Amino acid sequence: MFVKICGVTTEEDALLAVGMGADALGFNFVPGSSRQIRPAVARDIARRLPGGILTVGIFKDELKETVIEVVHTAGLQAAQLHGRESTDDSMWIAERVPYLIKAFAAGESAIDRLDDYGANAVLVDAPEPGSGEVFDWSMLDGRERGRPLILAGGLNPENVAQAVHTVKPWGVDVASGVEASPGVKDPVRVREFILAARQAGDSLESTDKDFDPEAPRPYDWRDE
Repeated sequence: MFVKICGVTTEEDALLAVGMGADALGFNFVPGSSRQIRPAVARDIARRLPGGILTVGIFKDELKETVIEVVHTAGLQAAQLHGRESTDDSMWIAERVPYLIKAFAAGESAIDRLDDYGANAVLVDAPEPGSGEVFDWSMLDGRERGRPLILAGGLNPENVAQAVHTVKPWGVDVASGVEASPGVKDPVRVREFILAARQAGDSLESTDKDFDPEAPRPYDWRDE
């Protein structure tokens, strides 16, 4: 089970998440967000991380040139588009970053046009993305549309196992659900979230007769 801890704002929280077993860290560059981070700070954090951690820049309705500039300046490995970016802009960005995650709100019809966005993976959030609100997970099928599906939206240590069993996603993403306050991670909740997600993923794979070990997995940056 791929686990992404989003909204990282400090080196301490980044190393905490990595130490607890996170696969990826998200750095929020959305203006006005309580978790917004400057590219230079993200760069300094990314440089101190051990190998094998996917670093992701989060953007919302940002100019495509700015997305590329920030990702490269901060030395990140992926971009996550969390707004209503056009298919043309998304494809342009996809051609210039190693990995692209396109986020959609649950129930959004545009998710059926993933090929047009050039996305390597799809992240599905609540109808109000970034709100930390839970939505009806039965709306989703983790094996739909031929892309790794990362589930977000109101996840926390208490409900992530249920979410994994219901949706069967390739990965999970959390920000507010493991925080002591906006932008500040709670060590206990980070640990409990990752442990619960991993255990749910392991049990799912061992009991799901339809599980295909040869099916496409999320981007494995360790292969590079």
